[in-house]
Amino acid sequence: MRLIDLFCGAGGAAMGYYRAGFGEIVGVDIRPQPRYPFECIQADAMTFPLAGFDAVHASPPCQGYSVMRNLPWLRDRVYPLLLEPTLERLAAQETPWVVENVMGARRILHAGWLCGTMFGLPFPRHRLFGSSFFWLAPAHAKHGALLLDLPMGHATHRDIGRHRNPVHTRAGAALRHARGWRVAAELMGIDWMTRDELTQAIPPAYTEYIGRHLLDAVRAGA
Repeated sequence: MRLIDLFCGAGGAAMGYYRAGFGEIVGVDIRPQPRYPFECIQADAMTFPLAGFDAVHASPPCQGYSVMRNLPWLRDRVYPLLLEPTLERLAAQETPWVVENVMGARRILHAGWLCGTMFGLPFPRHRLFGSSFFWLAPAHAKHGALLLDLPMGHATHRDIGRHRNPVHTRAGAALRHARGWRVAAELMGIDWMTRDELTQAIPPAYTEYIGRHLLDAVRAGA
C-alpha cells in the first residue's frame, strides 16, 4: 500500500503509518526535510499530484488555528490557512484520506481526536483527525498530573516510572526545555528529530492507530 504524506514535516505521522502496515510512504513538504525517514519530495503539497497512491495523509500548517496565536508576541503574525482548501481538495477525490490538525481547528475540521494518554504517553498533545471513513478513538482517561518534574539531563523511562512527586508542567514547556526535549523525543518514539521539529510533530502512536483504520478503508474500496 502506498501513502502520500502531505505537509510531512520531519515524519512523526509517517512513522506511525509505516508501523500500521503501509509499505511505501512518500512525504511532500515545501521545505527541505533532511531527517524525514522515508522518501521525501520538496514541493507544494497543495498542488502535488495524488494519482498512484492508495491513501492520503495531510497535516496542513496548524499555527493559524492554534490558541497559541493569541499570545501577545504572536498576535500580529500572519500564518497560512490551508486547512479548508486541503479538505476541499481531498473531498473531491476518491482515495481514502486523513487530515490532522490542532484542537483550535474544530470549527473547520469536524473530527475525532486523539490524546497521548490513550497510548500510555505521559502528556496529552490532543490532535484532531478528520477522515473519509468512520473510526472510534480509544478510551480517554482523566489526565491528572502528567509530565513529570525530572532532572531532564539524566531522566530515563525508569526515572519516570519511579518518580513520586509529579507536577502539572505542560508538555509544550518540556519540549522546549534545553535538555528535557530529548526525554520527550524518546517517550514519543521520534528521537531522530531536532527540538524544533519535535514541537510540531505527531506521536507515531496516533497514526499507527488511525492508520489501521485507514488500511481497512483502502482494502474495502479495492
